[in-house]
Amino acid sequence: MQSYQKLLLANKAWAAEKLRLDESYFENLSANQSPEFLWIGCADSRVPADQVTGTQPGDIFVHRNVANLVVHTDINMLSVLQYAVEVLKVKHILVVGHYNCGGVKASMDNKDYGLINKWLRHIKDVNVKHIDELSKIDDFQSRFDRLVELNVVEQVRNLAKTTIVQKAWANGDYPHLHGWVLDLKSGLIKTIMEIFPDDLSAIEEVYRYELPVVELSEVMK
Repeated sequence: MQSYQKLLLANKAWAAEKLRLDESYFENLSANQSPEFLWIGCADSRVPADQVTGTQPGDIFVHRNVANLVVHTDINMLSVLQYAVEVLKVKHILVVGHYNCGGVKASMDNKDYGLINKWLRHIKDVNVKHIDELSKIDDFQSRFDRLVELNVVEQVRNLAKTTIVQKAWANGDYPHLHGWVLDLKSGLIKTIMEIFPDDLSAIEEVYRYELPVVELSEVMK
């Protein structure tokens, strides 16, 4: 049996078990979605959003890429963000990195990795921004771990710099922004930072947009 066929068999077993416990499970699941969370995580296969948080299908809206980046020219990420904030009305956005991230590690050297060099450039920029702190850490693993954390910090700040998030805040809505790092050795998540709704103190003034408040009565017209 091929490995992909095992996946199909496992899917049948999973679906059967769900129906055994609740005959209307898939009928209810397919009706709509109203997740409270948007997870922006790393594409690493060891960091599945639902399993590490003990959540179920429908609980978390998920976007994943190499090294959990929030890049302002990434239309894929921005589309997910806009839909999550403006349509799904998520209350929390979680940027979740993990220690021993291959993307972050690759950004720390000078090797040519081909096309992904363009993507890793964003993490190199984080490195340069925090070089004073990082250069004082002699141990490579400790410096690597800290860059993972600082990368999460900068991606959360990048979220706060978007008009998508700031427009939601201007209208008195969520989201609450969170920066987390998963330790693969323990399975535990560490909170690195958070930005509460309408708190722009974590970003420079030049990124703070003057946005009109849209009254609910105007939206409903």
